[in-house]
Amino acid sequence: MRFTNSALFFISTLLLTLSSFPMRADAVSDFLSSPAFPAKSSAFYIADLKTGKVRAAHNIETPLVPASIMKCVTTATLLNEVGADWRFLTPVSITGSISNGVLEGNLVIKGSGDPTIGSTHEPPSADFIKEIVDALKSKGVSEIAGKIVIDCSLWEGPAQNPQWATGDLSQSYGTGTHAFNYRDNASGKTAIKNPQAQFENRLKSALTAAGIRVGGKDISSKKHTQLGEHRSAPVDEIMRSCMMRSDNQFAEALFRTAAVADGGKGSFEGGASTVSSHWRLRGAPMKGVWIVDGSGLSRANRVTARFMGAVLRKMASNPYYASFFPLAGQEGTLKKFLAGTPLDSYVALKTGSMNGIQCYAGYKLDDNYEPTHVIVIMVNELGNRASTRATIEKALINFFANEYEPGSDDDEEEDS
Repeated sequence: MRFTNSALFFISTLLLTLSSFPMRADAVSDFLSSPAFPAKSSAFYIADLKTGKVRAAHNIETPLVPASIMKCVTTATLLNEVGADWRFLTPVSITGSISNGVLEGNLVIKGSGDPTIGSTHEPPSADFIKEIVDALKSKGVSEIAGKIVIDCSLWEGPAQNPQWATGDLSQSYGTGTHAFNYRDNASGKTAIKNPQAQFENRLKSALTAAGIRVGGKDISSKKHTQLGEHRSAPVDEIMRSCMMRSDNQFAEALFRTAAVADGGKGSFEGGASTVSSHWRLRGAPMKGVWIVDGSGLSRANRVTARFMGAVLRKMASNPYYASFFPLAGQEGTLKKFLAGTPLDSYVALKTGSMNGIQCYAGYKLDDNYEPTHVIVIMVNELGNRASTRATIEKALINFFANEYEPGSDDDEEEDS
C-alpha cells in the first residue's frame, strides 16, 4: 500500500509516542492513508477480551469530544449502581382526610426522575393518569378540595445543562430533564419547558370526565397517605431504548439518577461527580477525562479512547450491558453500518455524531452474541462523514479478517 508523506509522518510519530501500546499498522493504515482522515484528532482502539491484549492503538491518550458514545458510560454507571431490575417508582399521595367523598386536602405526585411516563417510545409505560383516576375512585373520592401538587424537589439545578449550545435548547433532542417528565418533554421536534403543567392539565380533564371535581383551594395538612405508585419498566429496558435510539432525555435522567442512587442530589454537577468517581474507584484511567453531561450533547465533554475502552472492558462480563448496543446492519443507529458485510450482526456499537464528529464504541461479538473484543473509534474535526464511515467500515473488516492469533508477541496487555 502506498502512503502520502503526511501519512508516513503520522505513522512514525505514533509509533514513537505510543510505544507502550503496539499499533496494528494494517488496522489503522486505512485511516492514515486517507486524505480526509484527521489523524491528530482521532483515536482507534481494539482490545481482545479473552487475552486482555491491546490489539490496535492510535491516539488513545488524546482527550476527544465523545458525542453520544457518552451514553455508554452513563448507562454502565447506573447499571452498576442499581442493577438491571431496578425501577423508577413515582408515588402518589393525598393530604388531609376524605369525608363524604370530598378529599379535604391535596393530591401530591412526587417526581422520581422517570423519563418514560407517557413516552411515545419503548419500553411501554402504564397510563399514569388512569392509575391515579382509578385509585381515587376506589377511595370513593368525587371531589378534591385542594390542589394537584407535582413535587419536583428530588433534583436540583436547571433542567437543561448550562453547557449545551443555545441552538439545541428549543429542539426535542435538547429538551430538559426534570424530576417529573411527561411525554418525552417534547411536542414533535420542539422542547417543552414545563411538562408538569401539561400532565396536570390532562389529569384534570381525566378527573372531570370521571366525575371528580378539583376545587383548587390552598389547603395545608401534615397528614399524608400514600394512594399508590407508578412503576416504570426495569431500568435495563430503559437503558436499551436509550442506547438504541440515542435518546438524550432518557440519558440525562439516568445520569442524574446515578447521583441520587449514590446519595447525592440529581443535579448535572452531581451526576458528573458521581460518574467520574465511579470509574476512578474502579481503576479506569481518568487522565484527560472531563464529564459534564450524560448524553454527550455538550461539546465540553472530553474522554480518551483508553478510558472508554476501560469502561467497556470492565462491563463486558455484565449479562445485560452488551445487549444495549445496536447490532451492525440490523438495529437502531447502526442499521446501515456494515450491513451485508462479514461483520453484519457481529459488531454491536453505540454511535456518536454531531457536526465534525463521528464516534463508535462497543464490541465485536461471537456466534453466541458474547463480546470478544472492545472497539473504540473517535473522529473529531472530520471532513466528509460518508467517506469517514466507509473508511471505518473498511478498517474494521480488514482488521477482523486478518486478526493476529491470540497471544501474539505483537500484543501487550492493557493496564486497566
